[in-house]
Amino acid sequence: MKTILVLNMGMKSIRSIIFDTTGSKLASSFIPIETSLRGETVTQLPSEWWEKAGIVIRETLADAGNIHIDYLTVTSSSSCLVCVDENGEALMPCMMVSDKRAREESSFIGSLDAFAEVKARTGGNASPSFMLPKALWVKFHEKEIYHKTYKLLAPNDYLAAKFTGRYVTDYINAHKWYYDVQKKQYPSQLLQEIGISEQLLPEVVTPGTKIGTITESAARHTGLSMETSVILSTYDAICSFVGSGVVREGTASDVSGTVTVFRAASEKKLDHIGSRIQQQPYYEGGFHIIGGSNNMGGGLIEWVKQCYYQNETLPYELMEKDAGEASLGGGGVIFLPYLLGERAPLWDSDARGVFFGLERMHTRKEMTRAVFESTGFIDLDMIAAIEEAGLKIDTIRLSGGLARINLISQIKADITGRQIQVLSEFETTATGAAMMALYGQRVYSSLYEAAEHFVKVRMVINPDRRNHEKYKELYYLYKETYHTLKPLFVKRMAITDRLYSQKRIRIENL
Repeated sequence: MKTILVLNMGMKSIRSIIFDTTGSKLASSFIPIETSLRGETVTQLPSEWWEKAGIVIRETLADAGNIHIDYLTVTSSSSCLVCVDENGEALMPCMMVSDKRAREESSFIGSLDAFAEVKARTGGNASPSFMLPKALWVKFHEKEIYHKTYKLLAPNDYLAAKFTGRYVTDYINAHKWYYDVQKKQYPSQLLQEIGISEQLLPEVVTPGTKIGTITESAARHTGLSMETSVILSTYDAICSFVGSGVVREGTASDVSGTVTVFRAASEKKLDHIGSRIQQQPYYEGGFHIIGGSNNMGGGLIEWVKQCYYQNETLPYELMEKDAGEASLGGGGVIFLPYLLGERAPLWDSDARGVFFGLERMHTRKEMTRAVFESTGFIDLDMIAAIEEAGLKIDTIRLSGGLARINLISQIKADITGRQIQVLSEFETTATGAAMMALYGQRVYSSLYEAAEHFVKVRMVINPDRRNHEKYKELYYLYKETYHTLKPLFVKRMAITDRLYSQKRIRIENL
C-alpha cells in the first residue's frame, strides 16, 4: 500500500499529515507560524516555513514509524507573493493574501483596456489580493529586490522548489496571475503593458503532475527519501473543496479554517458570474467551481479568544457555552466580521469590524454570540452571490476548525436555511491535496473513487425553520449596517493613514 505526505502551509501553522491509499490518517503534526502585521502590511517569512517544514516532517515520520513515503505534495494559501533569487532564496517577506499594500497598483491594473479582456476570459478581479498587483507593488516600491528577483512564486511553488529545484505551478494557482486555462497562457498583453516579464512567472502544469523527486539537500533537511516523488496539487481553497467530496450540483463546501472558503460545483459555465465571486474550471468531470474566500473565518474565533478568553483553561468550550446562553441575535448585537477588510463577495479592503447595537446590559456572552452568528451571515452572503449567478444551493458540507463547534454548525444551518453535513475529517485541505495527487498518479481512476476512501459525513444538521425566519430580519440589519457604514470606512482609512504610524505586531495566528 502506498503512502503520501501532505505538507499544508496554512495561515497560522504548517502541518504534516501522512495518509495511506485507503484514506487512513497514519500520523500528523503541526507547528505555529508567526505573522507580522503593520497597517496594510501582512507578511510571513519563507525561511521560517522551510525551517519548520523540516521539523514537522521529521516529527510526522517518527510518529509513523519512519515508514517510506511514496509521494509528497504541498498545499498553501493562494495569492501570497514570494520573490526568490537564482538560488531559490526569498528576497523579502512573503506578501500574504490579506496584505493590502497594492491598492493603487490594483486600481491601475483595473483601469487598463488589456485587463478588461483578461477579466472577461478569466473572471479575475483587480484586487490587492491577486498576484499581479502585488508584483507591481514590488516593482514600484522595492526596486532593488525586484531587480534581483528570478521568479515570482506562491508559497507552495516556493516549497516545491525547495524540495525539487524546479519552479512550477499548477494552472489553478496560476489563475491568481490571470492565467487563461483554455488558452493555456499568461496574460501577455497585460504583462507587457505593466512591464512585468513573463520569464519571472513559473511554468504551468496540470494538478497531479509529478515534478521531480526529493533533492539530496531536501532529504537531509526533512528526513524524506530521495526516491519520494513530488506531486503538484494546488492551493488550499481548491484542495479543501476536493476534500469535501462535492460531486453534485447544488452542494457547496464551507471550509472555515483561519478564513472561510465557500465554493460550489456547477455542471456548466455560468454566463453571468459578475465580479463578486470567481469561476474556475474543475480539472475533472467538466465541472466549474463557483465561489470564493473571505479574510476571516476561524480567525474571528481566535480573535474573540484573545480578547475575552485568553486566560481560560478551556476557552473554546466556554465560548460555545456563553454563546449558547445568549439569546438568538445576541440581544440585538450585530457584528461585522471585517477585521482585515473583506474579499469575496464584498471586495472591500476598507471595511473593518463593527459591533452594532451594544447596550449597557450586554456582556461577552452577547458579543461572542454575535461573532458566532457573523460566520453564518458570511455563508449567506456567499450563497446569495452564487445563486444570483444562477446556481442554486441546497446543501453545505462543513469542515475546518469551526466545524468542531457544534453551535456554530447549527447557527449556519439556521441562518442559511440549508442542510449542513459535518465531515468526519476536519482537515479537508490535506485530504483534498492527497486525493488530487493520488488521482494524478492514477492510484485512483477518478476523484469520485478517491472520495469514497477519504470523505465521510459525521453529522447532519437541519435548520430550525422558526429560527431561520428570525435570522432573515437580522440578516437584513446586518447588510444594512455594512452599506450604511461603507462610506465611513473610506473616510476612516484616509484619516488613519494620516494619523497613525502603525507598529509591527508579531502574532502566532490570525
